[in-house]
Amino acid sequence: MSEELNKTYSPNEIEDKWYKIWEENGYFNAQHNAEKPGYSIAIPPPNVTGILHMGHMLNNSIQDAIIRFKRMSGFDALWIPGMDHAGIATQNKVERMLKEEGTSKEEIGYDEFLRRTWEWKEKHGGLITKQLRKLGVSLDWSRERFTMDEGLSDAVKEVFIKLYNDGLIYRGEYIVNWCPFDKTALADDEVDHTDENGKIWEIKYKIKDSDDYVIIATTRPETMLGDTGVAVNPNDERYKDLVGKKVILPLMNREIPVVADEYVDMEFGTGVVKMTPSHDPNDFEVAKRTGLEFINIFTEDAHVNSNGGKYEGLDRYEARDAILADLEKEGLLVGVKEHNHAVGHCYRCNSVIEPRVSTQWFVKMKPLAKRALEVVKNGQIKITPQRWEKVYYNWLENIRDWTISRQIWWGHRIPAYYAQDGTVFVAKNLEDAKKQAKEKFGVETELTEEKDVLDTWFSSALWPFSTLGWPKETEDLKKFFPTDALVTGADILFFWVARMVMMSLYIKDEIPFSYVYLHGIIRDELGRKMSKSLGNSPDPLDLIAKYGADAIRFSFLYNTSQGQDIHFSEKLIEMGSTFANKVWNASRFVLSNLEDFDSNAKIDSSEFKLEDRWILSKLQNTARQVNESFEKYELDTAAKLAYEFFRGNFCDWYVEIAKTRVYGQEGRDKTVAQYVLKTVLDKGLKMLHPFMPFITEEIWQKLDLGEETIMLSDFPKEEKEFVNLEAEKEFDFLKEIVNAIRNIRGEANVSPAKKIEVIFKTVNDAEKNILQHNAKILDKLANVEKYEFNTEIPKLVGFKLVETTEIYVPLNDLIDKEKEIDKLTKNIEKTEKELNKVLGKLSNEKFLSKAPKEVIDKEKGIKEELENKIAKFKESINLYKN
Repeated sequence: MSEELNKTYSPNEIEDKWYKIWEENGYFNAQHNAEKPGYSIAIPPPNVTGILHMGHMLNNSIQDAIIRFKRMSGFDALWIPGMDHAGIATQNKVERMLKEEGTSKEEIGYDEFLRRTWEWKEKHGGLITKQLRKLGVSLDWSRERFTMDEGLSDAVKEVFIKLYNDGLIYRGEYIVNWCPFDKTALADDEVDHTDENGKIWEIKYKIKDSDDYVIIATTRPETMLGDTGVAVNPNDERYKDLVGKKVILPLMNREIPVVADEYVDMEFGTGVVKMTPSHDPNDFEVAKRTGLEFINIFTEDAHVNSNGGKYEGLDRYEARDAILADLEKEGLLVGVKEHNHAVGHCYRCNSVIEPRVSTQWFVKMKPLAKRALEVVKNGQIKITPQRWEKVYYNWLENIRDWTISRQIWWGHRIPAYYAQDGTVFVAKNLEDAKKQAKEKFGVETELTEEKDVLDTWFSSALWPFSTLGWPKETEDLKKFFPTDALVTGADILFFWVARMVMMSLYIKDEIPFSYVYLHGIIRDELGRKMSKSLGNSPDPLDLIAKYGADAIRFSFLYNTSQGQDIHFSEKLIEMGSTFANKVWNASRFVLSNLEDFDSNAKIDSSEFKLEDRWILSKLQNTARQVNESFEKYELDTAAKLAYEFFRGNFCDWYVEIAKTRVYGQEGRDKTVAQYVLKTVLDKGLKMLHPFMPFITEEIWQKLDLGEETIMLSDFPKEEKEFVNLEAEKEFDFLKEIVNAIRNIRGEANVSPAKKIEVIFKTVNDAEKNILQHNAKILDKLANVEKYEFNTEIPKLVGFKLVETTEIYVPLNDLIDKEKEIDKLTKNIEKTEKELNKVLGKLSNEKFLSKAPKEVIDKEKGIKEELENKIAKFKESINLYKN
C-alpha cells in the first residue's frame, strides 16, 4: 500500500520540512561505522561576513551531490562545514559599525574591539550557513568549525612555531604590497593587477656641478620625494660617464648618486630610471645591490609624511598634482606621454596598492613548494581540468616568499614576544616565552607581545587536518584524513589549494586530498561575471523561493562540465523546474496505481513482457554508467544519464505503456506491471537523489519501503540478472517504429488523436514477430487502430524505413488534399525564387570569372538541392491529384 502525492508539486513546502527532519535526525553525520570506509570533503570555508551568492550555489551543489552519492554507496561519508574569520573583511564590517556609533577601534581600544568583533560574529556572522541549508546541503553540522575557534587556533600556533623553529619563518624589513585603506601588508597573490590608461612624465634631474640634465621617465612622479638615486644600465654607452656622479633631486634639492645596474631597460623611456627603494620592489632590489639609502615618504594611509617637505599631509594623488605643477613652474617637466600599464589593487577593497618597506613576517616557500610540485606531477593529486596543472606548476616553480603578517586587530595574533633589546621569542603563550627568555638571559625578563596577526589564508592552509582535530590525534583524523576531494574555484588555486598541499605535506607528511575539482564561474548571458555593481546577479534565495532548490541544483549540475563556465539565465532553471514537475506527475501516477499492489507478491522473470525486460535492463545499464560517472567526478554526465532514463525511458515510454495494464485491470499482468513500476520508481529516485534531494525524499517516502530515509538507502548498482540486451534491442526497434509513425503523422499534418491504419512490409521474421506481439503498444503510443503485413500499397501514403521494415500509412482519408496542394504550391513558389537567385549567379560571366572554384561549386550544389526539392513537391502534388 502506497500513499498518494498531492496533486500539485510545491517545492517550498517539502523542502523546509525535509531539511529540518534530516538535520534533527543526524542523517548528515559521519558515524565512525567500522564496517564502512571513510570518505570526506572539507567545505571551502565561506567568510563569516558572507552571504549566499550564485558561486556558492554551484560549488555546494557539486559537493553535496558527491557526498550524497558516497553516503548511499556504502561510505561513512563526512562533509566538514566551517567558516573563515576573514580578517580584513570582518574588521571592516565592525569598523563601519563603530563609525556609525560615532567611535572607532582606536577610541575603544584593542580588547574592547575584539569583544565587539566576537559579538558581531555571534549576532551577524554565519548568515551564510543558514542560507546554505535552503540549498539542501548535507553538511555534518555537529562538526562545524571556525578558523578562530580554540582547536584551530591551537593548530595555527603549533604550525607557526614549527615553521619558525625549522627556519622556514623569518622576520625582516622588506618591501611589501601595502593597502592604504586597510592599512596592512598583502601577499603578492592578494594583489589584482588591471591594465589602466596612465601617463609617463619626463622630468629633468640636474647633474651636480654641471649645466647638463638627465631626463627621467616615471609613471608615479609623487614618489620622487623618496628618490635616493638614479640608475642606468652599465652597458648603455650614452651614460657610462655618468656612473658615480650625483644629480640634484628636483624640488627637494637633495644630492643623489647615479648607479649602474642591469635591471635598467635601455629601451624604455630615456634609459635613466629614478630609484625610490622604499616604494618600488625593483628599486628595493637595486638599492640592496648598490647601497642606496631607503627613505619612506608615505604614512600608512598613503599621505605624504615629514620626509616629503612642503608636501607633507597631502594624499598621494594630491601630492602628484602639486609636484607636477611645481615641476612645470620651474621648467623641469619636459614631456608627457599616454601609457597603458598594470596597476595593483587590493583584492578585498580594490584600493590601489602602495609598495612600502616595512618589517614583516615571511614564510620561505621554495622548500615547501618542492614536494607540492612532486605530488601533482607524480599523480598523487589529480587536478581537473588538467590545464590548471600547468598554472599550478608555473606558480610553484616561480614562487616568492609569503608575507604572512597583517597590521590589523582581528585574526590569529602572531605567537611572538619581544625583549627590550629586540630579541624575539616564538611561543604558544607569554609564560612559555618567558621561560625561553630566562634560559637565554638567566633572569626574569619583561616581554612585549607581537601586535600583528596572521594572514587569514595561513589558518585556511591547515583546513583539511585542523578541522579534524589536529594537533590532537582524534578518531576523525585517523579515519577521514587525508580527505578525498576538494571542490573549489580556480581563482583560489594559489591562495588556498597549493598552500594546503604544502602545509599538509610539511605537517602530516601526507597529501591533504587526492582530487581537486576546479569548477567554472557562473556568468550572465553576455558572458560577464556576476556582480552587484552590474546588477546581473540574482539573489539565490529569491530563485529558491520561486523555483525550489531541487530545480536550481539539477539545472546547475546538468549544465556543469568540469571547469567550464555556466552562462546563467532563468531559462536554465526552468528546465530543472519542468523536469521536477515531470518527476512529480509520473510518480503520482505510479503511486496512485499501487494501492492494491501486494508488496509480498513473488514475480517470476518469465512473467515479464518485452517492455518490462527492456526497462529493467535499461535501469541496470543506467545505474552502471551513473556510478562510473560519479567515480570520475563527471557530475554533468551522471545527471544527464539519470535524466534521460527517468524522463525518457521511464516517463515517456514505460509509464505510458503501463497505463494499458493497470487502468481498470486486474490479475497477474497488472501485478507484474505494478511491481516493475514500483521497482523502477524506487531506483530512479535514488539515482536522482544526489541532484534533487528534497523531491526524491518526499516521493520515495510514499513508497513505504520500510527504511528511514532515501539518503541512507543503497545507491542503485548494476544487477547482472536483469541485464537483457536482446530485450533492449527488440524494444528499441519498437520505439523506432513508433517514432517513425509519429513522424509520418507530423509530416502529413495528421492529428495524433486520429486513429490510423498501417501497412508493414518486411522479410525479417524477428521484426515481424515483435510487431505482431505488441499491438497494444502501437495502439497506445502511435494510435494505430489496425495494421497488416505485405498487402497492396495505395498511391497516397506516408513512408518510413526502420531496419528492414517498410512502414506505410495510407493518407487518403486522413488529410485535406486541397489544403496540402495549396501548401505545396506555395513551397514551390518560394523555392523557385531561391533557385532563380542562384541561377542568376551561375549565368553571370563576371561572377564565374572572378569567384574561386569552391564558391562556384557550392552554388552548383545549392542549385541541385533546390531543384530536387521542387521535384519532390511536384511529385507530392501529383499524388494528391491522382
